[in-house]
Amino acid sequence: MAASSELRLDLLASDPLLLILSFLDFRDLVHCSYVNRRLNELCGHNPLWKRLCSKHWLLTETERLQSGVSWPCLFIQHYSDLGRYIQHYSVLKRRWDQLKDFLRQTCPRMIASLKEGVSEEELDAIEAQIGCKLPDDYRCSYRIHNGQKLVVPGLMGSMSLSNHYRSEDLLDVETAAGGFQQRKGMKKCLPLTFCFHTGLSQYMALEPAEGRNLSDIFYHCPDQTAQDPSAIDMFITGSSFLEWFTSYVNNVVTGEYPIIRDQIFRYVHDKRCVATTDDITVSVSTSFLPELSSVHPPHFFFTYRIRIQMASSAPPEAACQLDSRYWKITNANGNVEEVRGPGVVGEFPVMTPGKVHEYASCTTFSTTSEYMEGHYTFHRLANKEEVFHVTIPRFHMVCPPFRESLVRSQGSANCTSQFDDDDDDDDDDDDDDDDDEDFNGNRDLRRINMAAMEGSRCPRHI
Repeated sequence: MAASSELRLDLLASDPLLLILSFLDFRDLVHCSYVNRRLNELCGHNPLWKRLCSKHWLLTETERLQSGVSWPCLFIQHYSDLGRYIQHYSVLKRRWDQLKDFLRQTCPRMIASLKEGVSEEELDAIEAQIGCKLPDDYRCSYRIHNGQKLVVPGLMGSMSLSNHYRSEDLLDVETAAGGFQQRKGMKKCLPLTFCFHTGLSQYMALEPAEGRNLSDIFYHCPDQTAQDPSAIDMFITGSSFLEWFTSYVNNVVTGEYPIIRDQIFRYVHDKRCVATTDDITVSVSTSFLPELSSVHPPHFFFTYRIRIQMASSAPPEAACQLDSRYWKITNANGNVEEVRGPGVVGEFPVMTPGKVHEYASCTTFSTTSEYMEGHYTFHRLANKEEVFHVTIPRFHMVCPPFRESLVRSQGSANCTSQFDDDDDDDDDDDDDDDDDEDFNGNRDLRRINMAAMEGSRCPRHI
């Protein structure tokens, strides 16, 4: 009978064991180190912890050399300080690094406005001050950077029309705590951003209260048809700080949001919204303006930016001038409106090979979505009798998700609200949400017919 062979761990080669250990996360690696002396020695192998330091803390060899300690010790140092954030830190740190690298090249003055991160003790003190726990993803981001100084332009995007300007700063945690809300309709909400010009803020719900979910991020908007001042609707912009911040940074660094005059403009460009007619290309990007919108009454305000470009390869005789515009506008109910007019925003641009003309205009509608399409009429400079159309591609404008105030929801359920008849037929979605702004002037504007003011403010369609 053959002698049985016993498999002994201490006789196995190191390389296959290290390969197996390389698939383990740090918790499993620590547990393995307690099995026996052989695994204890192998689990302290520097390359294993180098991988984990890179994965969780984004540390480099240069940073390890500067620290003067081994990779396992470096991991322990960071875990002792930031361990509670290990599931968030690498994602947020990478996004912050990407954003700063991008801003150094495009908007360098914004870098100077960023504040250094705060300590655990400072965040604990803020929690004690407001009487609420801060989400770990929010705390983690503020360990990296404590928002920014109150400056213009703001880090969280700008928007500009001829008579309206918005630029949102990312508030530091101390300033945010000063704006923590306890009033009815906004209980347990912490401001994340602030705009000097409009008073607009985005808020984060620190507790599930008044119809909000924990960590909802939103623009608040008073219900103008309700008598109760606590009836506040919400335009939802994120479901957590991590999702809200990382998606914004992704839009910035990928070029989804354009940089205009050293500012980040929150225009969204659908790559399908491009049309070329002969040598002229027209592209469109859009943006929703919560500070000029409301859910009750339904009034949704969008701005759109149009870029007209003549190819540099076009012959000189292709030079032309824009004479007029035609719009076909279709709302969510299928109603169609046609608009014709001379020029664009009072201009009649001349297009020559390589030239680009850009302009911004705006539109309002009472349904939650709408799309526009149309054409420009041009004539050739060399022959005014030669008239032709240039296609404007179809572009959609969709209101962000909104949620009605709990006051309205409860009132509708109990059939006690005297404003039930004013409910919008399109608001048949339980996920209604809505936006708000603190700009008193815009609150006044919501009480009157905006269409009547088109001549003095932003025209409905230009």
